[in-house]
Amino acid sequence: MPQTNPFHSLVPRKLTDSELARSIRLNIEAELDAINLYAAHLDATDNEDAKAILRHVMDEEREHAALFWQLIARLDPEQAQHDREASQKYRLITSGASHEEVESVGEGGGTAAVDPELPKRLTVGSLRK
Repeated sequence: MPQTNPFHSLVPRKLTDSELARSIRLNIEAELDAINLYAAHLDATDNEDAKAILRHVMDEEREHAALFWQLIARLDPEQAQHDREASQKYRLITSGASHEEVESVGEGGGTAAVDPELPKRLTVGSLRK
């Protein structure tokens, strides 16, 4: 695996949060690459000792990726907003909401106040009371 020069991106000043977020995204990419590499090694061996070590190290890489993602949410407020909207959209999509309901998230469509487990749809059964 090629080695990255740890000094190639040094700048003569401190990074802004935006610049640091960009750098952290590259760190996430490296963590995901490592996870995939270790998963391939797991698939390629029957050695139980190796598998135990690989699983452990792979889990650490997953934790690193998750920590970096949370850091980006603090460094990049726009990314944090997309994360919140994506969570709402995910729940709506997987509960069968319409495309319009999903796309209204974040556009003043009011879906933030709606219980995502109960998408706003009327059915004949829901009108009977």
